[in-house]
Amino acid sequence: MDAHEHTVLERLSNGLVKENPIFKLALSMCPAVAMTNTVRNGFLLGLAVLFVQVASNVTVSVFRRFIHERIRIPAYIIIIATWVSVSDMTLAAYAPGFYKEIALYVKLIVVFAIIISRLEVFASRNPVWPSFWDGMGMGLGFMFALMLVGCLREFLGAGTLWGVEILPFKPFFFWSLPPAGFFAIGLVMALFIWLERRFNAWRAKR
Repeated sequence: MDAHEHTVLERLSNGLVKENPIFKLALSMCPAVAMTNTVRNGFLLGLAVLFVQVASNVTVSVFRRFIHERIRIPAYIIIIATWVSVSDMTLAAYAPGFYKEIALYVKLIVVFAIIISRLEVFASRNPVWPSFWDGMGMGLGFMFALMLVGCLREFLGAGTLWGVEILPFKPFFFWSLPPAGFFAIGLVMALFIWLERRFNAWRAKR
């Protein structure tokens, strides 16, 4: 495995597992709770965040030597807002039906802690290629978390997955309600951490 492949795998695994935005860092929890009542909503919001994260990471990495230390946060917000606007208009144009359900949270991506934290911690200090893969890893990790929680809540609450009926009844309607998002994320987070510890223990014994 060459250095490039190692960098790609390291950045992807970091976002998906080691520093998963939801299950490990507990960042941007508001949209994670509000938009995970269905798999579809989690996927669409996750896709928008993935695009904004990658585009913002690359932009900041390219211009990192020109962004003055004192104005870096306002500069980051302007960059994020630009790409959020692109994402917002694209979804409104090509997926208007789905867009109506997540429009508010797409606009709020500007202030998602996960995006601005990666710009500050990684993209502003690293070249373009590693920053691109860091954005991919964190964006995919966020999308994965939203879709996983969405699967749990949609199946248990409505008996469907991606709107397709799996069960002819609603097992536990509670899981479709907004407060259930906290319980679902807590349960999946606990399972995620338990599995990671079991894996690390197994790997240490080899």
